[in-house]
Amino acid sequence: MKKSLIAVASILAVGVLFLAGCQSKSDDSSDSSSKKVLRVGTEGTYSPFSYRDDNDKLTGFDVDVAKAVAKKMDYEVKFVEAPWDSMLAAFDANKTDVVFNQVSITDERKEKYLFTTPYSVSHPALIVNKDNDDIKDFSDLKGKTSAQSLTSNYAQMAEDLGADISSVDGFSKAVELVGDKRADATLNDDVTYYDYLKQKPDAPIKIVKTSDESTKVAAMLHKDDKDLADKMDKAIKELEADGTLTKLSEKYFNKDITK
Repeated sequence: MKKSLIAVASILAVGVLFLAGCQSKSDDSSDSSSKKVLRVGTEGTYSPFSYRDDNDKLTGFDVDVAKAVAKKMDYEVKFVEAPWDSMLAAFDANKTDVVFNQVSITDERKEKYLFTTPYSVSHPALIVNKDNDDIKDFSDLKGKTSAQSLTSNYAQMAEDLGADISSVDGFSKAVELVGDKRADATLNDDVTYYDYLKQKPDAPIKIVKTSDESTKVAAMLHKDDKDLADKMDKAIKELEADGTLTKLSEKYFNKDITK
Protein backbone atom coordinates (compact mmCIF):
# COMPACT_ATOMS: atom_id res chain seq x y z
CA MET A 1 0.00 0.00 0.00
CA LYS A 2 1.70 3.21 -1.14
CA LYS A 3 0.55 6.45 0.35
CA SER A 4 -0.04 9.88 -1.24
CA LEU A 5 0.97 13.15 0.42
CA ILE A 6 -1.69 15.48 1.71
CA ALA A 7 -0.48 19.03 2.04
CA VAL A 8 -3.26 21.08 3.55
CA ALA A 9 -3.18 23.46 6.47
CA SER A 10 -5.73 21.55 8.51
CA ILE A 11 -3.62 18.42 8.38
CA LEU A 12 -0.58 20.38 9.58
CA ALA A 13 -2.57 21.69 12.51
CA VAL A 14 -3.70 18.20 13.41
CA GLY A 15 -0.13 16.96 13.23
CA VAL A 16 1.20 19.66 15.55
CA LEU A 17 -1.56 19.03 18.06
CA PHE A 18 -0.91 15.33 17.82
CA LEU A 19 2.73 15.64 18.87
CA ALA A 20 2.06 15.18 22.55
CA GLY A 21 0.35 11.89 21.78
CA CYS A 22 3.20 10.91 19.49
CA GLN A 23 5.73 11.47 22.23
CA SER A 24 3.78 9.34 24.68
CA LYS A 25 3.69 6.47 22.21
CA SER A 26 7.25 6.69 21.01
CA ASP A 27 9.60 3.76 21.09
CA ASP A 28 12.98 4.89 22.39
CA SER A 29 15.77 2.56 21.37
CA SER A 30 18.50 4.71 22.90
CA ASP A 31 21.61 3.14 24.34
CA SER A 32 23.73 6.20 25.11
CA SER A 33 22.70 9.72 26.06
CA SER A 34 25.90 11.04 24.41
CA LYS A 35 24.84 9.90 20.93
CA LYS A 36 22.98 12.00 18.43
CA VAL A 37 19.28 11.16 18.23
CA LEU A 38 17.56 10.20 14.99
CA ARG A 39 13.84 10.94 15.29
CA VAL A 40 11.98 8.54 13.02
CA GLY A 41 8.37 9.04 12.00
CA THR A 42 6.39 5.85 11.39
CA GLU A 43 2.80 4.63 11.69
CA GLY A 44 3.16 1.65 13.97
CA THR A 45 -0.01 0.14 12.51
CA TYR A 46 1.22 -0.92 9.06
CA SER A 47 2.12 -4.62 9.25
CA PRO A 48 4.59 -6.05 8.31
CA PHE A 49 6.47 -2.79 7.85
CA SER A 50 5.78 -0.90 11.08
CA TYR A 51 3.53 -2.35 13.78
CA ARG A 52 3.26 -3.43 17.40
CA ASP A 53 3.68 -7.15 18.10
CA ASP A 54 1.84 -9.24 20.69
CA ASN A 55 4.11 -7.83 23.39
CA ASP A 56 3.35 -4.26 22.28
CA LYS A 57 6.88 -3.85 20.93
CA LEU A 58 7.33 -1.73 17.84
CA THR A 59 8.66 -3.94 15.07
CA GLY A 60 8.51 -4.52 11.32
CA PHE A 61 10.71 -4.39 8.24
CA ASP A 62 10.92 -0.59 8.05
CA VAL A 63 11.49 -0.36 11.80
CA ASP A 64 14.38 -2.82 11.65
CA VAL A 65 15.90 -1.04 8.66
CA ALA A 66 15.71 2.28 10.52
CA LYS A 67 17.41 0.73 13.56
CA ALA A 68 20.16 -0.78 11.41
CA VAL A 69 20.76 2.54 9.64
CA ALA A 70 20.95 4.42 12.94
CA LYS A 71 23.40 1.86 14.32
CA LYS A 72 25.63 2.22 11.27
CA MET A 73 25.61 5.98 11.78
CA ASP A 74 26.25 5.62 15.52
CA TYR A 75 22.98 7.40 16.32
CA GLU A 76 20.36 6.41 18.83
CA VAL A 77 16.91 6.10 17.31
CA LYS A 78 13.65 7.47 18.68
CA PHE A 79 10.48 6.36 16.92
CA VAL A 80 7.50 8.70 16.85
CA GLU A 81 4.29 6.87 15.93
CA ALA A 82 1.28 8.58 14.43
CA PRO A 83 -1.39 7.98 11.77
CA TRP A 84 -0.14 8.71 8.25
CA ASP A 85 -1.54 12.24 7.83
CA SER A 86 -0.50 13.38 11.29
CA MET A 87 2.89 11.71 10.90
CA LEU A 88 3.54 13.74 7.75
CA ALA A 89 2.30 16.93 9.40
CA ALA A 90 4.68 16.38 12.32
CA PHE A 91 7.51 15.73 9.87
CA ASP A 92 6.72 18.93 7.97
CA ALA A 93 6.80 20.77 11.31
CA ASN A 94 10.36 19.43 11.89
CA LYS A 95 9.30 17.29 14.84
CA THR A 96 10.94 14.25 13.22
CA ASP A 97 14.08 13.96 11.11
CA VAL A 98 13.11 11.18 8.74
CA VAL A 99 10.18 8.95 7.78
CA PHE A 100 10.56 5.19 7.46
CA ASN A 101 7.10 4.01 6.42
CA GLN A 102 7.16 2.52 2.90
CA VAL A 103 7.24 5.94 1.30
CA SER A 104 7.55 5.53 -2.45
CA ILE A 105 9.76 7.90 -4.43
CA THR A 106 7.71 10.07 -6.77
CA ASP A 107 8.55 13.15 -8.82
CA GLU A 108 6.01 15.15 -6.82
CA ARG A 109 7.60 14.20 -3.52
CA LYS A 110 11.14 14.80 -4.80
CA GLU A 111 10.22 18.45 -5.36
CA LYS A 112 9.58 18.83 -1.63
CA TYR A 113 11.74 16.23 0.12
CA LEU A 114 15.03 14.36 -0.07
CA PHE A 115 15.14 10.58 -0.47
CA THR A 116 17.85 8.12 0.38
CA THR A 117 18.98 5.21 -1.71
CA PRO A 118 15.97 2.85 -1.97
CA TYR A 119 15.83 0.01 0.54
CA SER A 120 12.92 -1.91 -0.99
CA VAL A 121 11.39 -2.29 -4.43
CA SER A 122 8.02 -3.62 -5.51
CA HIS A 123 6.63 -4.59 -8.92
CA PRO A 124 3.09 -5.02 -10.22
CA ALA A 125 2.29 -8.74 -10.19
CA LEU A 126 -0.30 -10.88 -11.93
CA ILE A 127 -1.65 -13.41 -9.41
CA VAL A 128 -3.78 -16.40 -10.34
CA ASN A 129 -4.92 -19.72 -8.90
CA LYS A 130 -2.08 -22.24 -8.72
CA ASP A 131 -4.04 -24.53 -11.10
CA ASN A 132 -4.60 -21.82 -13.69
CA ASP A 133 -2.60 -22.44 -16.87
CA ASP A 134 -4.62 -20.14 -19.13
CA ILE A 135 -3.27 -16.82 -17.83
CA LYS A 136 0.46 -16.39 -18.33
CA ASP A 137 0.84 -12.72 -19.16
CA PHE A 138 -0.90 -9.41 -18.44
CA SER A 139 -2.41 -9.44 -21.93
CA ASP A 140 -4.22 -12.67 -21.03
CA LEU A 141 -6.44 -10.71 -18.63
CA LYS A 142 -8.61 -9.50 -21.51
CA GLY A 143 -12.12 -10.87 -21.01
CA LYS A 144 -11.19 -12.45 -17.66
CA THR A 145 -12.42 -11.48 -14.18
CA SER A 146 -9.94 -9.66 -11.96
CA ALA A 147 -10.73 -9.14 -8.26
CA GLN A 148 -9.68 -5.61 -7.29
CA SER A 149 -10.31 -2.88 -4.75
CA LEU A 150 -12.00 -0.17 -6.77
CA THR A 151 -9.93 2.59 -5.15
CA SER A 152 -6.64 0.90 -6.07
CA ASN A 153 -4.51 1.87 -9.05
CA TYR A 154 -4.46 -1.83 -9.89
CA ALA A 155 -8.20 -1.77 -10.63
CA GLN A 156 -7.58 0.79 -13.36
CA MET A 157 -4.64 -1.24 -14.64
CA ALA A 158 -6.77 -4.38 -14.85
CA GLU A 159 -9.56 -2.48 -16.59
CA ASP A 160 -7.10 -1.02 -19.10
CA LEU A 161 -5.97 -4.58 -19.85
CA GLY A 162 -9.56 -5.49 -20.73
CA ALA A 163 -10.50 -7.38 -17.58
CA ASP A 164 -13.94 -7.42 -16.00
CA ILE A 165 -13.57 -6.07 -12.46
CA SER A 166 -14.96 -7.90 -9.46
CA SER A 167 -15.02 -5.39 -6.61
CA VAL A 168 -13.49 -6.55 -3.31
CA ASP A 169 -12.49 -5.00 -0.03
CA GLY A 170 -8.72 -5.46 0.11
CA PHE A 171 -6.09 -7.91 -1.08
CA SER A 172 -7.05 -10.74 1.28
CA LYS A 173 -10.55 -10.88 -0.18
CA ALA A 174 -9.16 -10.68 -3.73
CA VAL A 175 -6.88 -13.69 -3.32
CA GLU A 176 -9.64 -15.55 -1.52
CA LEU A 177 -11.78 -15.22 -4.65
CA VAL A 178 -8.85 -16.28 -6.83
CA GLY A 179 -8.09 -19.23 -4.57
CA ASP A 180 -11.73 -20.32 -4.70
CA LYS A 181 -11.76 -19.85 -8.50
CA ARG A 182 -14.50 -17.23 -8.22
CA ALA A 183 -12.18 -14.77 -9.97
CA ASP A 184 -9.55 -15.48 -12.59
CA ALA A 185 -6.86 -13.19 -11.25
CA THR A 186 -5.90 -10.17 -9.23
CA LEU A 187 -3.26 -7.49 -9.71
CA ASN A 188 -1.22 -6.14 -6.83
CA ASP A 189 2.41 -5.53 -5.93
CA ASP A 190 4.65 -8.53 -5.38
CA VAL A 191 5.66 -7.41 -1.86
CA THR A 192 2.03 -7.63 -0.72
CA TYR A 193 1.86 -11.10 -2.26
CA TYR A 194 5.01 -12.30 -0.46
CA ASP A 195 3.71 -11.01 2.86
CA TYR A 196 0.39 -12.80 2.38
CA LEU A 197 2.09 -16.03 1.36
CA LYS A 198 4.31 -15.96 4.43
CA GLN A 199 1.22 -15.74 6.62
CA LYS A 200 -0.66 -18.36 4.56
CA PRO A 201 1.92 -20.55 2.82
CA ASP A 202 -0.71 -23.04 1.67
CA ALA A 203 -2.78 -20.45 -0.19
CA PRO A 204 -3.57 -21.86 -3.68
CA ILE A 205 -2.19 -18.86 -5.57
CA LYS A 206 0.88 -18.02 -7.62
CA ILE A 207 2.51 -15.15 -9.47
CA VAL A 208 2.70 -15.82 -13.19
CA LYS A 209 4.11 -12.49 -14.31
CA THR A 210 5.68 -9.37 -12.80
CA SER A 211 6.05 -6.05 -14.55
CA ASP A 212 9.38 -4.44 -15.36
CA GLU A 213 7.99 -1.27 -13.83
CA SER A 214 8.98 -0.78 -10.22
CA THR A 215 8.06 1.31 -7.19
CA LYS A 216 11.07 2.24 -5.13
CA VAL A 217 10.80 2.90 -1.40
CA ALA A 218 13.26 5.01 0.57
CA ALA A 219 13.68 7.03 3.73
CA MET A 220 12.28 10.55 3.33
CA LEU A 221 14.16 13.54 4.75
CA HIS A 222 13.81 17.30 4.83
CA LYS A 223 14.98 19.11 1.71
CA ASP A 224 17.67 21.07 3.58
CA ASP A 225 19.04 18.04 5.45
CA LYS A 226 21.55 16.90 2.83
CA ASP A 227 24.29 16.04 5.33
CA LEU A 228 22.01 13.60 7.16
CA ALA A 229 20.76 12.22 3.86
CA ASP A 230 24.33 11.56 2.74
CA LYS A 231 25.11 9.75 6.00
CA MET A 232 22.00 7.63 5.66
CA ASP A 233 22.79 6.87 2.02
CA LYS A 234 26.20 5.59 3.04
CA ALA A 235 24.68 3.48 5.82
CA ILE A 236 22.04 1.94 3.55
CA LYS A 237 24.62 1.09 0.90
CA GLU A 238 26.77 -0.60 3.56
CA LEU A 239 23.76 -2.56 4.83
CA GLU A 240 23.05 -3.65 1.28
CA ALA A 241 26.67 -4.68 0.72
CA ASP A 242 27.00 -6.67 3.95
CA GLY A 243 23.72 -8.54 3.37
CA THR A 244 21.79 -6.99 6.26
CA LEU A 245 18.97 -5.65 4.08
CA THR A 246 18.54 -9.03 2.40
CA LYS A 247 18.40 -10.78 5.79
CA LEU A 248 15.78 -8.38 7.10
CA SER A 249 13.76 -8.81 3.91
CA GLU A 250 13.85 -12.58 4.16
CA LYS A 251 12.90 -12.36 7.84
CA TYR A 252 9.59 -10.67 7.01
CA PHE A 253 8.83 -11.88 3.48
CA ASN A 254 10.85 -15.05 2.85
CA LYS A 255 12.03 -13.11 -0.19
CA ASP A 256 14.52 -10.41 -1.06
CA ILE A 257 12.45 -7.30 -1.78
CA THR A 258 15.43 -4.95 -1.77
CA LYS A 259 16.20 -5.22 -5.51
